[in-house]
Amino acid sequence: MTQKDVYTVLQVSPNCYASWEQGRTQPDIENIKKLCKIFEVSADYLLGLEEKI
Repeated sequence: MTQKDVYTVLQVSPNCYASWEQGRTQPDIENIKKLCKIFEVSADYLLGLEEKI
């Protein structure tokens, strides 16, 4: 998936998504849930609380 694919599915702006990737801001809980589904990982993994996928 490209970055454009992800931010389009999430319905956020390219700048918003770039801010998440650069660590300037963080996604809200609803977008975290969506990211978990997109990447097929747990929230713990996505948040760095777990190393295993």
